[in-house]
Formats: sequence, C-alpha cells, structure tokens
Amino acid sequence: MAITKISGNIVDVLTGEIYPGTLIISEGKIQEITREIKDYTTFIIPGFIDSHIHIESSMLTPSEFARVCAIHGTVAAVCDPHEIANVLGTRGIDYMIEDARSVPVKFYFSAPSCVPATTLETSGDELGTEKIEKLLKRDEILCLGEVMNFPGVLNNDPDVMKKIESARKYSKVIDGHAPGLSGEELKNYVRAGISTNHECLSAEEALENIEAGMFVQIREGSASTILNEMLPLINDYFERFMFCSDDRHPDDLVKGHINDMVKQSIEYGIGFMKALRIASVNPVMHYGLDTGLLRVGDSADFLEVDNLKDMNILKTYIEGRLVAREGKTLIPRRPSKILNKFASHEKSISDFAILSSEGRINVIVAMDGQLITERLVTKPRTDKGYVISDTERDILKIAVVNRYRDAPPTVGFVKNFGLKRGAIASSVAHDSHNIVAVGVTDEDIARAVNLIIGEKGGISAVSGDKEMILPLPIAGIMSDSDYETVAPHYTDMDRFAKAMGSRLTAPFMTLSFMSLPVIPEIKITDRGIFDGEAFRYIDLFHL
Repeated sequence: MAITKISGNIVDVLTGEIYPGTLIISEGKIQEITREIKDYTTFIIPGFIDSHIHIESSMLTPSEFARVCAIHGTVAAVCDPHEIANVLGTRGIDYMIEDARSVPVKFYFSAPSCVPATTLETSGDELGTEKIEKLLKRDEILCLGEVMNFPGVLNNDPDVMKKIESARKYSKVIDGHAPGLSGEELKNYVRAGISTNHECLSAEEALENIEAGMFVQIREGSASTILNEMLPLINDYFERFMFCSDDRHPDDLVKGHINDMVKQSIEYGIGFMKALRIASVNPVMHYGLDTGLLRVGDSADFLEVDNLKDMNILKTYIEGRLVAREGKTLIPRRPSKILNKFASHEKSISDFAILSSEGRINVIVAMDGQLITERLVTKPRTDKGYVISDTERDILKIAVVNRYRDAPPTVGFVKNFGLKRGAIASSVAHDSHNIVAVGVTDEDIARAVNLIIGEKGGISAVSGDKEMILPLPIAGIMSDSDYETVAPHYTDMDRFAKAMGSRLTAPFMTLSFMSLPVIPEIKITDRGIFDGEAFRYIDLFHL
C-alpha cells in the first residue's frame, strides 16, 4: 500500500532539527516537505540499515529475511553473500540477488573477496580474480566484501591485491575483517584502501581503527556482541561508527535487529540524533546507498515511531509503501527455489574413533559470545585404547565432515559446550559450510551428522531416542520455510541442546564458528586442526 503524504514530527538527523510537518510523496520519492505549526504525537525518522550482514546466517532467504526485519524498522542492508558463494559460487550470489529483488527491503550486495576464505578447508566453489572483477563491474554489486585474508594484504599477495585493485578500478568500497590488527600492520591494511572493520573486540582496538581512518561497524550478532564495549566511545566518535549484525540466527532476528542497538545506545545515554546517525546516515554516506534520509528527492524510506526514547516502531515505509505495521509484516511470502551442492554419504561410528597415543592433546576452548577461541593442552581421557569425551572436565569430541565429497572426518576436542549427553551438528559452518558436530559419544556424533546428510543440510541434535533436525535445503544453509516456522523450530533445537547440558548462549551459532580458521586461536576444519596464530596445522597430540 503506497501513500501520498504523511504527517508527524519530522526528525532531520542531518541538521539535528525536529519539527512538525508533512512529507508529500510521489513515485516512491519525497517530493516536498512542508513545515507546520501543529501538535503531532508520533515521530518520523529515517529507516535503519544493517551495514554488514550475511543473510544466510539467519537461515532465511533474503525475501523471507525482509519480511521479519521490516517489522523492526530495517529498510536496507549491506549484504555479503560470502556464505552461499562458498557453496555455489556466482550461482549462489545470483540466487540471492534475484530473490532479494522480489521484496521492497533494499539489499545491497558485495562481491565476496575470500571464496574460499583460505586454502585451509574444502569449499564448494572458488571466486578468483577474474570472477571478482566481473562481479564488481555489475551495478548491483556495491562493494568488495570483507577482506578476511589480511595476511595476504600485508604480504602483497598478488591475488588479494588484484581483487582490491579491481574494486578501486570500479570505485567500489572495500570492506575489511581484521581482528586484533594493530600498529603499522593496521595502517598498511588501511593504506590498501580497506575502509571498514566489524571485528574490533574492545574499545581500545576500535579507537585505534578509527584513528587509522577506518569506519568501525559495531556488531551485535548471535555469537558475538560488542555494543557494550563500544558505547563509551560513541558520543565522541559517532561519525565513524555504523551498526551491523553480521550473523543473526532466526530466533534472535524475530526479537529484534538494528532497532535494539539504537534503543540500547539511547538507554546508555547516547543522544538519539547520534544513535540515528549511526543507524541510518553513516552507512548511506559511506556506501552511497539509494536509501532515503528524509530529504526532498530522497527515496521515501522512513519509520513512524511513538517517541524518541523507546523507539517503538509503529510503521515501516519503503519507497512510500507501508511494509510493516505494529509488529506485523505486510510483505507477502515468496516461494523459494531450491539449489544445493551436497555429495557426502552416511558416516559410520568408527569414522569418529581416535586411537590413543603418547602425550597430551590440543583442545579448542570455545568462548561464549565470541568468535575467538583459546587453546588448552591437557591429558586426554582414554578407554580401551581410544581417546574419548570427558564430560566431567567438559572436553568433548568435535568433528568436521567434508560435505562436497566423501572423505574421512577430522576429529578433535573442544571445551565449554557443556553437553552431558547426546550431540549437536550443523552444516552452517563458516566459511565453507562443511558439517561440524560436537558430542559425547561417537555413536551420537554419527547420528547427528547422518541426519544432516540425509536432508542435504540442516542443524540437528540427538540424545537417547530423541532426534531433531531443522532442514536447510537451500545450499545446506537456508530454509525454504517462512520465518514463523523456522524461528520457533530453531528455538526448540536450542532448548534441546541446552537440556543436554550446554551452557552456551547460542550453542549452534558457536558451533558454526569452530571451523573458521581465519579467527584465532585454534579451530578445526575438514583438513585438520589449525593454529590461527602460528598459521599452520597442528597435531591433535601435543608431544
């Protein structure tokens, strides 16, 4: 439903003014803004923008993601289709773009710079320099996606630098990904043309990034939340921040999105104009988005809210169309096409057995709410010549199974998942989306893995005679169901994992990052256990 005018207290974030007025709208754009002397009870503000997200991590297609995010006032998102590209290459990117075109929410896509992210795991496709240049030529590709291979930048790797040169050639923004980078290395990373970083984990790190010339994207995802650490900096550096979610699972998405970050900032004491600038203005200006900021000639993208403290969203408009009202989406559901790449066959219990050996073992220590891990070297628990899980010390088996071809799994150990029985598994495993599983026994791990293989993608949990799976048939990472089905199903899976003993806030999200070798300190891929600080594979047994 398109409107031709709307009245209220207009919040002009660019000038800092608030005044009663009316927006005159035609053909999706603001044609005129009239100032009035009237009393209005509601406020009109710019719509919110997620400055960096992998839509695939919501387990929803872009069109389904749009239906729920519009409820929370998100009118646009800068999307890195990195996850589906690791499975399906440019075919996956085209799928995301085509699906996104069917809805009014504005999705802006990047050319994923690191597919595969590294050579440390098996992925489903590869985007070399020629494919990246072809993508960057396209009008619908906004920028070069997060350059995770920062060692390649610092060492002038020819392929990495060619991709950066292509982005500069077509005047496209270059997004970054550089956890812990500091000093002269950070400066060299910025000199290469990289302008954003969503991986800062402390206020000190963010400030150094800002002083080096970066925009810092404050991330509130399902596995990593850093807003609290950044809040003390916002009042002084609000012009250099943007909000993003990066990875948001479906149960969290139905609860809130960028709107929650705005509310939390205001509750902390950040002025609402500054919070709105971070949520709306900064991403529009930095990326050159065709998303409105309540100016004459702008696209009519805005929100109607009840007040400027609680920011309760009454209505969401995109190009003058009402797309959500008082907690309900007005965007019609779109049927989803299925495409996938999944070749792994059923695994046996013996595939996950580990013969005992001399020495201690290297253990991945998962960190709740963080993507980074720590490393523990400890004595293993053994039984009848095999190394097994130790629930008393919360050291469990973890395995990664290649989904693209039949191969023996990589098996290691992880701490802090907390399971006392059963196993959980997922084919949402960044970045290559092989199958990752954690469990108490080899039998449970095999059951959880084989449930996913049977569906050619999903998240699963098993315990005793109970089995649960959320199928993800689209590239093995997204559902073809609506968000009202996926979110509660995921919530049930989450509860099941916690009933088995997990103390993690989001066990499946944490699991999905255990195979991401570009985030230190120690991870596991289908090719082995990887030390992200030494940047080399290591043996399970530490002699």
